[in-house]
This record gives sequence, structure tokens and C-alpha cells, in this order.
Amino acid sequence: MMKLIRILTMALALIGLAQTATHAQPLRIVIDEGVIEPLPVALPTFVASGGEAAQYAEEITRLIAADLTGTGLFREIPASAHISSVTSFDAPVAYSDWKAINAEALVVGAVEMGGEGDLVIKFRLFDVFSGAALGEGLQFSGTVSGWRRIAHKVADVVYSRITGEGGYFDSRVVFVSEQGPKNARQKRLAIMDYDGANVQYLTDSNSLVLAPRFSPSGDSVLYTSYESGRPQIYVLDVASVNRVALDTSGGNMSFAPRFSPDGESVVFSLEQGGNTDVYTVGLDGSNMRRLTDSPSIETAPSFSPDGSRIVFESDRSGTQQLYVMPASGGEATRISFGPGRYGTPVWSPRGDLIAFTKQNAGRFHIGVMRTDGSEERLLTASFLDEGPTWSPNGRVIMFTRESQGESGAPALYSVDISGRNLRRVATPSAASDPAWGPLQN
Repeated sequence: MMKLIRILTMALALIGLAQTATHAQPLRIVIDEGVIEPLPVALPTFVASGGEAAQYAEEITRLIAADLTGTGLFREIPASAHISSVTSFDAPVAYSDWKAINAEALVVGAVEMGGEGDLVIKFRLFDVFSGAALGEGLQFSGTVSGWRRIAHKVADVVYSRITGEGGYFDSRVVFVSEQGPKNARQKRLAIMDYDGANVQYLTDSNSLVLAPRFSPSGDSVLYTSYESGRPQIYVLDVASVNRVALDTSGGNMSFAPRFSPDGESVVFSLEQGGNTDVYTVGLDGSNMRRLTDSPSIETAPSFSPDGSRIVFESDRSGTQQLYVMPASGGEATRISFGPGRYGTPVWSPRGDLIAFTKQNAGRFHIGVMRTDGSEERLLTASFLDEGPTWSPNGRVIMFTRESQGESGAPALYSVDISGRNLRRVATPSAASDPAWGPLQN
């Protein structure tokens, strides 16, 4: 495991840094619903101190560039267009040279080996047209094997300073990895970096597994397994891969679990006597409570970030629709009223939106709406799109898209909440049921 990454603010007496205080109008991307022109950014290869550091400098720079350009908000100016070359981290910035190639942001960095064989990465971000640094320089250090995490952290800071939003690159996704023919698909839980790197398998493929969900801290995962012959909820520790069954009372089917925002309890669906309702229970099996009581199917519950409300899907009105109720149960308010059926709702980390799956006129969509059901927007459309999950900053949604036909297979995709930048997420095999975890510590 990578050791704790130490984040140190550098006391740098560097040209340009002192200008920060007088920089009244900092560089900023304003993200709205319209067409966004990607911001041109220059990312010269980080300066390496010694041969051992040199092998990582290029890879780290390329990964930072991939993170930023992958958002659709940034455009990298190729190195072939650079007039200036950065050979020293401490050298003054030749702003006129970067202005000449229309760079608006400049990232300058250095890579060196620490005293214990660790990687040390420092960087600065500059607003080229105002000729000022955007914030102080920062330094990150960590193990050599964790160089990707350090690069993601640098990209998160650059992204945050320019957009004003939190980053999401140093995060992981748990999902269901699938192999084999469509009629005999083997499934197991897997975890990966947000961009598909560093895949690790958490379970074997002996039993059907569904719907993994991260804890708020990212150290454990809830999921549903059929290893006992019926759907049952398990809690898995990510580090040790040890797991225990969640006590949900008796031999009834339990499924669709999610953690509460404080990580102390679980909201889920339980089938009893042919009826399915929403319940909560403590992680130790205590304080089990029934929250809905309707002769219909109530499932896919999701807490609001403050823990005060729960959104869920129900067919109590005759068709599959979305409802919001207090976290303690009680009267639920319907929030979906468009044509078609709605399901798999999940509350945004920001608290302002609810993402969902919609089926209408033979097509599936991933969409978002306000928490009162207003301002519904459909972000995707295909043969089968389902199961949205939010990035830690509430800007991007990942979901499952399945292709049509006998050879059709599920894959993971992501899309910005404005409906822009639809991208496939690389996985070693077919993949479904993604759940995005929090930023790592």
C-alpha cells in the first residue's frame, strides 16, 4: 500500500509568486450548460533531478495532461508548439513566450527522489495572460509505486484552482467485472482507479454479485451476492478483502444497499411475504427499521448528502417512478412525472440533483433532475443505459451501457452533467454496476 501522501506547502521565494495577492481576476473556467471552449494549457515535461527521477517525469506529466484534457474543459498545447523550454523549476517564467502560443494556463513541475527512496513532486500553476501564479506552489511525496496517485493529486489541484470545483481524479470505482457468454456470464467484484488503471479483484466468480456501493470513507463496500442461493447483502473490507453478511433478519431476500452519509447504517430493500419495502439497519445488525409500507415494490434507496431524506423508486402509482421521503420514513412525495419509467435514483454529493435511469419509447437514458423533480434533463440515449453513479465533486456521472444483440456486452461510460464529453472507461473485460468512491486520503 502506498504510504500516507504528505502535502507540504512550499515556502518558495520565486518570481511571480508574490503577484498572487494583486491578481484580482484569476483565470477561471465558468462551467454552464452551454458549449464550453476548452482552455488552452501548457504542460512542459516536469524537470527531473537525476536519472532515476527522469523515468517518472514524463509519465507523471502525461497522466496529469490526460486527467485535465479528459474532462473536456482543457486543451493541451503540444510540446512541438512551445517556444520556451523549462529546464529549471526555479527559473523565471517567460510569459511572453507562452502568450505567443495562446496558452492561458501553465503548469511547471519537478520530480526528484527523496531521502528514503520516495518520489517528491512539486509544481506551480500560472495564469499566463495576467502574468501571475494561481495560488502557492505545492509539494507531494509518496512511494515510487504510487506515482499515479501523486499525478492525480496534482491534476486535482490544477482542476480545482481553475474551475473552482473540487477535483475527482484521485478516486476509485468499484464495479462488477463480467466474463463469458451472455447466457452464462461470470461476475466478480473489482476495484480500479477512476480512469480504469490498477484493477484489483475483490471476489471470485463462483457466485453472482450485484450492485457494489462504497462507504463514505472508501474503505468498505456493500454488495448483493447469491452465494447462499438467495440475494443477501455483504459488507467487504477493501484492504483485507474480508467480508461478512449483513444481518437483515431471517431468510428473506435483501438487496439494493447503500450506506448512510455517516457510514454507520445501511438503507436497503427487503422482501417479506411477497412485498418489497425500504428498511434501514445498523452495520452490526441493530436498530432495523421499516421505512415504507405499501403493497408495491419499493427499492433502490439513496440518502441525501445531509442524511435527512431518501430518494427511491416505487411502482405504487402503477408505473416505476421516483419518490422522496424523510430519512425516518413517513409520507413520500413523487418527483418524476415525465413520460416513461424511472429507476435507480442516486443523490448528487452536492445535494442539488438526483441522477436516474429512464426508459421511454424503447430507449434508455441517464438523466438528472432537481430534488423536487423540476428541470429534468436527459444526458444520454441508447439501447440500454442504466445505473448512474456520481463523481466525488458531483460534476461527472458514470454508468453502464450495454450493446445490442447476441454478442452484446456491458461497458462503463462517463458523461458530464451538462450532457457533454461522453467517454468510454477502459476495463479489462465487460463491466457493469459502477460505484464511484470518495477522494482518497
